[in-house]
Amino acid sequence: MSGDRPSPLVIERILRDRQGIWQQIVAERDLNPLTGRMLASSAIALACYGAVLGAFHSPLMALTSALKLPLLFLVTLAICLPTLYLFNLVFGARLSVRQSLALVMVAITVTSMLAVAFAPISLFFLITAPDYGFFKLLNVAILTLSALVGLRFLTGGMQVLNDHGLLAPEAARTQAPAAQTQAPVQSAPAATPVADQVAEPVAVPAGAVPNGAAADAASAVPVPAQVPAHVPAQWSGQPAGASFPPGMMPPGYPQQHRPWANPAVRHGEPAQRPASMTLLYIWILLFGFVGTQLAWTLRPFFGDPGQDFSFFRSIDGNFYAEILRTIANL
Repeated sequence: MSGDRPSPLVIERILRDRQGIWQQIVAERDLNPLTGRMLASSAIALACYGAVLGAFHSPLMALTSALKLPLLFLVTLAICLPTLYLFNLVFGARLSVRQSLALVMVAITVTSMLAVAFAPISLFFLITAPDYGFFKLLNVAILTLSALVGLRFLTGGMQVLNDHGLLAPEAARTQAPAAQTQAPVQSAPAATPVADQVAEPVAVPAGAVPNGAAADAASAVPVPAQVPAHVPAQWSGQPAGASFPPGMMPPGYPQQHRPWANPAVRHGEPAQRPASMTLLYIWILLFGFVGTQLAWTLRPFFGDPGQDFSFFRSIDGNFYAEILRTIANL
């Protein structure tokens, strides 16, 4: 996909052209319009899904949940984004604030769009099996699954940034090209005779060698056999079939293969994971804990049918204890 789509369909570009999204973030090109479209899409999708959650209690609860669910994700992002940015700065990454924001917004957009895709299923169980405990656990599972898929996109985007050197310090990033340019030049391997040819001594004209040196000439190391007849004579300046000293073979003479002289380059090896990638997983856990605690603070989202409508409730207990208590009561 060559261009950006309107905000309601930005998820289509993310899913179809994710490499283009990552390259746009790497180049830091038109990030403000892209982030704005993702923000609008996420807010609309989360508002629709929040309305389904609150519809279990009353239309008024559906309206408040439609307002509070987008607020939950955006406030969690506002709390945790400075931590992610500072983590990257401490460990030498060169991500800007706009790049970090766009990267996290990709994950939130995928999460929100996947959640709203589950909205018809949630609405079906609301109509056919209106049990408060089951409905609550069902939607918690939907949001958890959607968040895991969104975080998968986040880690994939960070890996692409790592491959482009944006998560490594500048000094470490420039060492690899310098090492490649300083690689020693391999000398050309010396030619060796073909296996089925026998080395022959060089013919010496009579009288060209003194008598005392005749024995030494006879015991000299033999040179390779004659050049194959298919090699043109103009390459060597000698008649076809003439002999050549070692290492001075004309073009077309078979060369011996030496695999150790030019080792094969192995492709596809994983790049070393920098410390900022490890801190990303720690930040994801932090994002999850902050999000769940904030969701508990902003409750109710579903609305207990046995209680009257309220915009907020008193803070007591925690999210995880409530989930365990709901499972025990099923």
